[in-house]
Amino acid sequence: MTHEPRGHKRLVVQILVLALLFELLTVFLRFGLQLESTRDTASTIGLLTFGIRIHHGYCGALLILVAWGISREAPKLSQYGYTLGWALLLSDTIHHFLVLWPLTGSPQFDLIYPP
Repeated sequence: MTHEPRGHKRLVVQILVLALLFELLTVFLRFGLQLESTRDTASTIGLLTFGIRIHHGYCGALLILVAWGISREAPKLSQYGYTLGWALLLSDTIHHFLVLWPLTGSPQFDLIYPP
């Protein structure tokens, strides 16, 4: 049996903790403040994105790609990018498929804002 390097375990823990914090904030905004992104941002952010719904998981995926691209030139910055990117991607996935879907009956993973 091989053991993972200590740094790898630490990275995974950091990603999970940060994803949990993002998810707690997202749940508070959705259920505590009764905000719904599709409904409450369509007239502002929706106009800027030409009706395309931007999930925080998309931002995370883009950040992961950027981190990969700069990994040789700026390894420390790249590490931060990976951590933040994976946490955003994981949080968005958890929010839509493990929180919203069971609680509301729909994952509410809209790709575009409603008309």
